Amino acid sequence: MNYRHAFHAGNHADVLKHIVLARVLTYLTQKDKPLMVLDAHAGIGRYDLTSIEAQKTGEYHQGIAKLLVGPRDSAVTELLQPYLSVISKLNSGDRLRYYPGSPEIAAQLTRPFDRLLFNELHPVDAETLKSNFGADRRVRISQVDAQQAIKASLPCPEKRALVLIDPAFEVIDETDRVLRMIDHALRRMAQTVLLIWYPIKTKEFSASLHSAIATITKKPSLAIELSVKEPFAEGGLAGSGLVVINPPHTLEKEMAVLLPTLQHALATAVWGRATQNWITQKL
Repeated sequence: MNYRHAFHAGNHADVLKHIVLARVLTYLTQKDKPLMVLDAHAGIGRYDLTSIEAQKTGEYHQGIAKLLVGPRDSAVTELLQPYLSVISKLNSGDRLRYYPGSPEIAAQLTRPFDRLLFNELHPVDAETLKSNFGADRRVRISQVDAQQAIKASLPCPEKRALVLIDPAFEVIDETDRVLRMIDHALRRMAQTVLLIWYPIKTKEFSASLHSAIATITKKPSLAIELSVKEPFAEGGLAGSGLVVINPPHTLEKEMAVLLPTLQHALATAVWGRATQNWITQKL
């Protein structure tokens, strides 16, 4: 509960996570039926990059700041448009001051009849989250354990749900907790679209997590990863990944277009690596 995302807002992991989130939301909101979105680890929802926390680490300089100035072709620009439009609406002109968290992206890319559930356990961040989104009538904010939030929210009356699970992975049993959340969500509503974020700090962690997910569900699960430097045990955050369970059928082709650009824009020297693969069978 001590983790504060303000120190890391806009870094390469955020860029990957939020681009995938924007693509999934863009697909799900094409259908004229209501959607429930649950962000189980919401943070504060939007971040000031001039804050003491963001300036202390400066991680956004190696993330969103690099992506915004990098070259890209028309196909990439089109796919990035929903994500970049959210950033643009938060900022004046070309100046990058504010960066959206996943609640801001969900709020901007959903419709008036969709329902948004934002959960944040940290007491200070939960209050800021309420201040940022409390006026939106579509939004309900909770301050409970993420597992409890998922159990309380599914199944949902909308019968269509997107659940984002992105803990900091700073406690020993975090992987086990994430696996329980996946299991709870799919047992309660099998068609739920799940986005599970994870850090890449060693070469072995991703394979272990993917294998564990494959043991608890046979739902189609697409793993998308971006590493910006070589991972090794004491090297810190080398990259990040997302497992998307029940992904939109368009996502694999979209990420095939986007990943080379992200690798080129965000990688350090020759260590960049962007991949995707099915960890359970594609339908």
